[in-house]
Amino acid sequence: MKTVVFAAVMAVLLLYVWERVDIVRVGYHVERLKSKKVALQRERDELRVKVSALTAPERIARAATEQLGMMPPRQGQVVLVRVEPTAPADAGPPMPELRLAKSEVGGRMP
Repeated sequence: MKTVVFAAVMAVLLLYVWERVDIVRVGYHVERLKSKKVALQRERDELRVKVSALTAPERIARAATEQLGMMPPRQGQVVLVRVEPTAPADAGPPMPELRLAKSEVGGRMP
């Protein structure tokens, strides 16, 4: 009878110790995840700043002129085309105006 009681007490004691160790292990895991979350949030913020800097209109205009040799269109290069709708006016939203730029590559129009 004493051995059964001793075994039951030992089982309860081992269960208690295992539960406490598991709680500590889960706590460490939670802390690791929290620090990873902070690092990922910091990286996200840095990437947002980088995207903002890379998509700035001034930077794009500078890259277009310096790296690609582009320039703003000169007077007369932009042609305004008006498209008349063929369907009734109540068929949907009006069509926007189209602006086309003439290309003078090689002195000829494509």
